[in-house]
Amino acid sequence: MLRVIGVVVVLVVFVYALVDVIRTDRHQTRGISKTAWIIVMIVLPLLGAVLWFIFGRPYNKPTATPVRRHPIAPDDDPEFLRNLETRRRNQAEEDRLKKLKADLEAKERKLRDTSPGTDDAQRGEPDTHDTDELK
Repeated sequence: MLRVIGVVVVLVVFVYALVDVIRTDRHQTRGISKTAWIIVMIVLPLLGAVLWFIFGRPYNKPTATPVRRHPIAPDDDPEFLRNLETRRRNQAEEDRLKKLKADLEAKERKLRDTSPGTDDAQRGEPDTHDTDELK
């Protein structure tokens, strides 16, 4: 009975250590490479597991957060390009509105200047005869 419990304990430690080696990132293993640790675990199950827990397992220190890579040039940055396109559209719309406003003002001026039935008061010009009091 004691022999069975010993085999089960060794098997559990071996499987746990092997799964731990497999799940560990290859850059975080200490000592030898991840592949070498797996080979050691298979060849020497109990000794390999003990060696893994002592020498190979990474420390429980918090790992550094991965640095987000930013585009190097502005034309590689999708956000910059999106903003650039939005600014270009807004500028084109402003230019179009200014042109339409200028055209409208020119047509209004032309209409005011060429209409035959308008007098000075309707055009917005001051009354030069000073007859406002009589009206």
